[in-house]
Amino acid sequence: MSIQSGAEYIDSLRGRDLAVWILGEKISETVDHPVIRPSINAVAETYDYAIENPDLAIVDNALAAGRVNRFLHVAMSKNDVVAQNKMQRELGRRTGTCFQRCVGMDAINSLFSVTFDCDVKYQTVYHKRFTSFLEKMQVENYVVGGAMTDPKGDRHLGPSQQADPDLFLRVVKRVNEGVYVRGAKMHQTGCLNSHFLLVMPTMRLIAEDSPYAFSAAIPVDAEGIKYIYGRQSGDLRACEPGVADKGNVRFSGQEAMIIFDDVFVPTESIFLDGEYEFSAPLVSRFTCYHRRSYICKAGVGDVLIGASAQIAEYNGVEKSSHIKDKVVEMVHMNETIAGTALAASYESQPTSAGNFIPNELLANICKHNVTRYPYEIARLAQDLAGGLLVTMPSSLDFENDEIRPFLEKYLVGDARFSVEDRRRILRLIENLTMGRNAVGYLTESMHGAGSPQAQRVVLQRLMGIEDKKSQARKLAGIEDR
Repeated sequence: MSIQSGAEYIDSLRGRDLAVWILGEKISETVDHPVIRPSINAVAETYDYAIENPDLAIVDNALAAGRVNRFLHVAMSKNDVVAQNKMQRELGRRTGTCFQRCVGMDAINSLFSVTFDCDVKYQTVYHKRFTSFLEKMQVENYVVGGAMTDPKGDRHLGPSQQADPDLFLRVVKRVNEGVYVRGAKMHQTGCLNSHFLLVMPTMRLIAEDSPYAFSAAIPVDAEGIKYIYGRQSGDLRACEPGVADKGNVRFSGQEAMIIFDDVFVPTESIFLDGEYEFSAPLVSRFTCYHRRSYICKAGVGDVLIGASAQIAEYNGVEKSSHIKDKVVEMVHMNETIAGTALAASYESQPTSAGNFIPNELLANICKHNVTRYPYEIARLAQDLAGGLLVTMPSSLDFENDEIRPFLEKYLVGDARFSVEDRRRILRLIENLTMGRNAVGYLTESMHGAGSPQAQRVVLQRLMGIEDKKSQARKLAGIEDR
């Protein structure tokens, strides 16, 4: 592998001359921008974790690149799929935020089987192209991001029916060497912190939508790509002096809008091009992988539960029965998320390409739990934190010699603990439940990998209600007619 440590990864992002807009300003270097850097640190942690725990995060590759980072690995057994989950939860615990590599990992595993199936039907060469691309990524140990969600425009209309045809990414020009694509991808997690993007269609398509049935690998710094950084609550605290008000002092997530302004894609990087009937399987398989990937929220939940228990101790109420009961309830919900994710992974089955995919029903149940339980865990965390969570003076007030003595006097909790530690834990809870990292823990939990109704559609399709009714009739002694 090429990139080994987090520091080496960060160095690999320098000097790319990206076209990035943040807070209305165009910047060319993202690595040292104070708002962006915490999200880069979170991805760097995935490299450092692989060094610290190679038994989980490094794996013998099924292709030809030797031992590779699990985020770049095609899962060839149930144990591989389970190991993904265990790694994701631990990285959620270590960073307390989105570490931005799950989308790419799930896109890799989805495209591996879909390109295989497309080749079988049409004698295309997509699978060979894809595995060749993946081997290069594995050798270089690059970060591969995924890009699926289009702007969508009028949700009642398909891509080819929109008044503006660019509201879904599409092929607009063909040349001998490849194609040019135009459109946008929304809410793209960690896109600036990746080396390559795997673009994919966002929904089931029909024959008229064939220009939109497109999947390919595109370098993050390809000519014609523009990035508009998403605003996060409290993001400018990263620009302030001191660390206490930041909450999470090192890490954050990242989302951006990607504009593809007639971007050239060479033929060898294209993995789907007009085969519209394979858009639905690609979306279905990706969401199956990605919805059980939300075990990462259980890792972040571990952090929030720990912070909640800690503030109860700092406040001197950790032994109260109702406080203990609330912490138990938080743990119950958090482990339910993790349990359904692991169940989906343990019930994985092989695809026709030979890699393993999670149980679709259980994966969707995991994600459906994630649309609910983090919000309730956050509510209980705010309950345990108290009103000071949202009324605490700033770090600048604590640096003022005239008023600092009053703050130290009146913001004391249990005298065993310092006011400084108490306010830092409160800021961490604020960060996770309403601040910068609430983006990944709450709103992303609701809408990432599909909003709640998307999971309910799958549950209705897979719940086997007729079989359940038949079994009930059998036990009641009712003959089937």
